[in-house]
Amino acid sequence: MRPSAPPSDSLVPDGLRVLNARLAFDARVLFDDISLSLPASSWSCLLGKSGCGKSSLLRMMAGLDVSSNAHLTLVDNSDRPFKQRIAWMGQQDLLLPWRRVIDNVQLGAVMRGEPQDVDRAMALLERVGLGRAARRYPQTLSGGERARVALARTLFEQATLVLMDEPFAALDAITRLDIHAQACELLSDRIVLMVTHDPLEALRLGDQLLVMRGSPARVERVLPPEGNPPRNPATPAMSHHHGELLNALTEQTS
Repeated sequence: MRPSAPPSDSLVPDGLRVLNARLAFDARVLFDDISLSLPASSWSCLLGKSGCGKSSLLRMMAGLDVSSNAHLTLVDNSDRPFKQRIAWMGQQDLLLPWRRVIDNVQLGAVMRGEPQDVDRAMALLERVGLGRAARRYPQTLSGGERARVALARTLFEQATLVLMDEPFAALDAITRLDIHAQACELLSDRIVLMVTHDPLEALRLGDQLLVMRGSPARVERVLPPEGNPPRNPATPAMSHHHGELLNALTEQTS
């Protein structure tokens, strides 16, 4: 049984599209007229050189201020504006040190003035292997444990769209592999768009690989390896695709 149900079936889109995304700072245009398709129940991984606008695009999708010259349209596959809840998992876990772990999981509900659901929060902590830590404070946890709490908090939001900005970048390699597997399982019924600078992470997790490059940047699709995520990073196929993805990231384009 899943500990966290997605939104009502009648509200779950069969995919989302980002249309006509533009971002500029004064005369500098980072990207213009970018469009993306994000299939249902899938992970899309977005890569590109630093400064190309990857994280800014995620912030725009989340409705956060980026620039006075920033806009996009987010619709479902029936061209209806997407107005459902969006969950965010960033580079820092942003756990509040004065709140216990179980209270950090429910933070979104608290901030919105909604009723807390201790039983559901506890079930999510059990799923990420931290039920025993529910009453502890974040400063007593390891980096991997804090990342698992952040994952549980993301799941607690019951959002159809999950935006991730390098959420696993600070973890050691072995811990990262473990959390990859957990995240793939627990977010399998969501639409996930994750920014990463790690090609191997994208190849391991992505159902769709998207590369931003050029100036202004455009988005190009790169075929992922065969098989379902999380893929084994030690296979010859992964090595081959790793080389192709690196070429796509480093190849110069106007």
